[in-house]
Amino acid sequence: MIKEFKDFIAKGNVMDMAVGIIIGAAFTAIVGALVADLINPIIGLFMGGVDFTNNYAVLSGDVAEGASLEAARETGASVFAYGSFIMAVINFLIIAWVVFMLVKTVNKAKDAATAEEEAAPEEPKGPTQEELLIEIRDALKAR
Repeated sequence: MIKEFKDFIAKGNVMDMAVGIIIGAAFTAIVGALVADLINPIIGLFMGGVDFTNNYAVLSGDVAEGASLEAARETGASVFAYGSFIMAVINFLIIAWVVFMLVKTVNKAKDAATAEEEAAPEEPKGPTQEELLIEIRDALKAR
C-alpha cells in the first residue's frame, strides 16, 4: 500500500497539481494586494471615495446612526450587508480580469515559442540503419 501511495505521488500530474496549488495560493495573495492596495483606491478616487463596504440595512436590533458595518455587527444586530457583497463582486471582477490578462499573455508567449520551434529548419538526418546495413553488405560483396 505504501508503494502504491509512493507511485501515486510520484506521478507527474500529482506533482504538477501540487506545484500549481502552491503557486496559485501565492498568486492569490499578490492579486488580492493588487486589488485592495492599488486598484480599489483608484476606483474610489474616480467614484468620489465611495466605498460600499459599510452600506447595510438593519434587519433587527439597535444600531447607532452612521455606525460602520463592523460596529453594527458588534452590537449583535442582524444586518443585511449588501455593500460587502457589492465590493466582493467588484473585487471578483477585477481579479478575474487580471487573471484573464495574465493567462492571455502567457498563452501569447507560449504560442510565439511554439511558432519559433515550428519555423526552425529541420537538420538533415543521417542514413537509416537499413541504409547503413546495405552499404556494409555491398562493401563486403565488393571485396
